[in-house]
Amino acid sequence: MNGIMVMGTASDVGKSLVCTALCRLLANDGIRVAPFKSQNLSPYMEYAVDGTPISRAQFIQAEAARTQPTADMNPIILQPGADGTLKGTFCGQPLEPASGMAYRDVYYERAIQAIEQSLDSLSTSFDALVIEGAGSPVEMNLRARDIVNMRVAELADVPVLLVADIDRGGVFASIVGTLELLQPSERNRVKAIVINKFKGDSAGFQEGIEFIESYTGIPVAGVLPYKANHGIAEEDTEKPETPETQAPSGTDPYEEWSEHVLQHINWPLLKGIIGVEGASR
Repeated sequence: MNGIMVMGTASDVGKSLVCTALCRLLANDGIRVAPFKSQNLSPYMEYAVDGTPISRAQFIQAEAARTQPTADMNPIILQPGADGTLKGTFCGQPLEPASGMAYRDVYYERAIQAIEQSLDSLSTSFDALVIEGAGSPVEMNLRARDIVNMRVAELADVPVLLVADIDRGGVFASIVGTLELLQPSERNRVKAIVINKFKGDSAGFQEGIEFIESYTGIPVAGVLPYKANHGIAEEDTEKPETPETQAPSGTDPYEEWSEHVLQHINWPLLKGIIGVEGASR
């Protein structure tokens, strides 16, 4: 299938917002696009058209893609309980509370089947998928039961865009370290890198871009300036957003955010990676 999977060097690097922008940009190019995230761990839910709970992030991304949110876009959503157990919805059905270890051991095969079914269903209705990963793809203690990162990229057979947050520091080590810990076949899927949350004049980062591209052999597809007032609800925060994060009145936050991203990425490169390079704005 045509598509791309957005992974991060860590949690909270901006994967969800990058996916949101890609959904709107593809939709603006006339591509029937759908978001997907296999499993989401979040206390905040929205509802698909059939009433099934899904993650707020995929609900938002569906809006950005100008399509109706469906259960296939987020087949597994979990909420952490106060006692350390997980509960939630598994393929539209309530999940019995279980510890993290028990969940990974008991539900792994069933989760893989559910992910495959959702991907197959979406691929019959859409031209491209924008798939979001979770956390980091190199959490070594979780790799054997991975259902959110490289295992999903393999099931969907899509390339990977790696997002790194420069605002937290250590961006070079986080990129290089992530790539070094991937298996060769996994690393080969990473076709581009995006640097997110840059503050200041990005022209001064040119040497950094040259180092990353020279050291890794992977192109930097963009350096995204930090933008506080994007107006899009965050996945793991209460609504409404604070005034500082609200988009100007009367604007379409998805359009504003995607245009912001478009100004700072190599969109033809990313479209070629996704497999829709023939589309145009």
